[in-house]
Amino acid sequence: MERTSRLELVWWAFARGVVELFCRVFWRVRVLGGENIPSAGPFVLAPVHRSYVDTLVCGCLTHRRVRFMGKEELWRHRLSARLFSSLGGIPVRRGTPDREALRAAEDALRSGEPVVLYPEGTRQSGPVVQPLFEGAVFVAARVGVPVVPVGIGGSEWAMPKGARGIRPVRVVAVVGEPIGPPERSESGRVPRKAVAELSEALHADLQRLFDQARHAAGRS
Repeated sequence: MERTSRLELVWWAFARGVVELFCRVFWRVRVLGGENIPSAGPFVLAPVHRSYVDTLVCGCLTHRRVRFMGKEELWRHRLSARLFSSLGGIPVRRGTPDREALRAAEDALRSGEPVVLYPEGTRQSGPVVQPLFEGAVFVAARVGVPVVPVGIGGSEWAMPKGARGIRPVRVVAVVGEPIGPPERSESGRVPRKAVAELSEALHADLQRLFDQARHAAGRS
């Protein structure tokens, strides 16, 4: 299992502080329900996804190092690969079930780190939470950690899909209560039905939190 060096953690803490300061000033980011973020232990952070800005906002939710997935193209060059890896990034091939990336996410969780997994998959648009992929719930269930749903309102206007620049609009994140992982069967496997039921509960929570976040950001 990959270990995080002290230097990487110092660098991450510095980079996170810069990102949060920018987010708080430029987008006036507010976090509601921040007490629902576990202060210790691993968990899957499951936000709605409307913009690249969402990943930056997720960094404002906790002072702990958070791992996240990014498109593998960001790792093509040695310098950018080292940068994103030091910030907790995990490269993923889009459009295919990337088992290697999912294993890396599971390893990070088993080492005690939180991991961001977008259950809608790629960036979406509009006020309706799209049908969820089961990857986020499945990974959480396999490792036995809770899923923390997050609605993010305003990010779609901060950097719309296809836009090259960012806009100084209000962004609000609403964090819901953690959803516990499903119980395993006697054989130690996670029942498929339990994963489906947990995904349905996550979808309902995400829609409720997304509605709240959009309203708080003045976008309802």
